[in-house]
Amino acid sequence: MTLAGLAFVGYAAVFLVLNFSGTFLELGIGPDEVDKGKADVEAFSPQLYHYISHLHIALSGFIAATGLAIAGLSWFGVRRGDRWAFATAVVVPVVGLAVALPAHYPWGLATPGHLGPVYLTVLIFLVGAVAAYSGMRSVR
Repeated sequence: MTLAGLAFVGYAAVFLVLNFSGTFLELGIGPDEVDKGKADVEAFSPQLYHYISHLHIALSGFIAATGLAIAGLSWFGVRRGDRWAFATAVVVPVVGLAVALPAHYPWGLATPGHLGPVYLTVLIFLVGAVAAYSGMRSVR
């Protein structure tokens, strides 16, 4: 669970760096998904470019904060057997992903390069959550 939390922080860092690079678009999103790049958006509307950039920055902050919360709860609370920490560490990413993931599908943004790292992190998280939960059950 802790490893997955730190992986979310890494994903957020990549997200942030791409915002300031020539790529501008998110990891795994390219010309097949979005037909305009950084220069096109900025030329069309500098205000829109800054708005999108600010959303990238804010979202990367929230992804990193969520990852740090998951890692901290897992390392310091779940390892001690605190059920509240386990419940919180599970509910936080579930809520975030339940809100964020569905919007990727209708507009063709659910590419393997974009969501693949997220799904891999979720898989790592699930393995950790199952291991932690079974460890907490055996202690009872």
